[in-house]
Amino acid sequence: MITSRALLRSVAVVRFRIWFATALAFGALVAGFLRAQVNEEKRRDQSEETETRAAATPEPKKSPTPKTKRRHTPTPKPKTAKKKSGAKKTSDKAKKSAKSKSAEETPKPRKTPAPQVEEARAASETAAPLPRAIAVPTPAPSPQPKPARAVSAGAQAQVVIEKSGIEEDQGFEPPPSPPPRRYGFWPWSRPVSYRYLTSSVVEAIRRAPVKRRRWQFIVVHNSGTRQGNARVFDYYHKHVRRMQNGLAYHFVIGNGTSTGNGQIEVGDRWRRQINGGHVHSDYLNNISLGICLVGDFNREQPTRAQLDACEELIRYLRDRCGKTERGTIPVKPHREINPPRWPTDCPGDDFPYSWFRRF
Repeated sequence: MITSRALLRSVAVVRFRIWFATALAFGALVAGFLRAQVNEEKRRDQSEETETRAAATPEPKKSPTPKTKRRHTPTPKPKTAKKKSGAKKTSDKAKKSAKSKSAEETPKPRKTPAPQVEEARAASETAAPLPRAIAVPTPAPSPQPKPARAVSAGAQAQVVIEKSGIEEDQGFEPPPSPPPRRYGFWPWSRPVSYRYLTSSVVEAIRRAPVKRRRWQFIVVHNSGTRQGNARVFDYYHKHVRRMQNGLAYHFVIGNGTSTGNGQIEVGDRWRRQINGGHVHSDYLNNISLGICLVGDFNREQPTRAQLDACEELIRYLRDRCGKTERGTIPVKPHREINPPRWPTDCPGDDFPYSWFRRF
């Protein structure tokens, strides 16, 4: 019994070994078969990639190499192509690698029937970039640096001088206190403010950012018309005389026609603190304030209210703008300050010029 059991065990071990060996052999065969299939698929993929690359490559890149060959050996290429095509018919699809090679060589007979056209294209392509290469180095960059350096050096020097002068000499003038009040005839009467210099005008004058020594003169004008106001003159100066900033004066004093008699109107040039357009000189417009009295003073004299209002306005402007190198700001009629090259009779022959002695 014991021997029979040992025999059975040995037989089972032998059978197991035989089965295991056959399984290993079968697995090796299957693995080899799978590897062969994978290799074939890889070869197919490579052949397809080579075909796609050959088809995707641009013609002008391949054109220069076959041109030289065709020039030296124009006849044998079609023969080789025919031989290869015949070899393909007889081969009956022997190898897939041969297919990839034939796919790479097949586009050659397509290019052979038109060598002259390709040569003409190549000649045009080679000739075309020549004018482009000549046009690229334009003579524009050579003259640019020379004037740029000269202008920049001069401009920088001028700007530095102007800025240093402005920063050192000028600053904002602090606004003065409100104008003093008058008192009535009797000592117990209530104080009365200025008659023509209203609180709105005072606030407009005080709020403007006035720089020190900005204004050197105050110039008095007449409008040359019997009626008008700041709005009418602004429209005329902007749309008829084509002045960009409109009203040429900083202040306008009415005569009772379009505005009240002695009413003071503040112009936009004062609020913005920009140069006027009332004198025939850019330099004088930049340093002089313009006050216009409505009326034609070659035919009539200004009203008493206009003169009183102008006097109040001038005295407060002197306090607001501060003193200049010559002291208080001088007050001049237009005819005295205008350049002699452009004479004028403004503010008119009937204007009382003795009135300027008050200042």
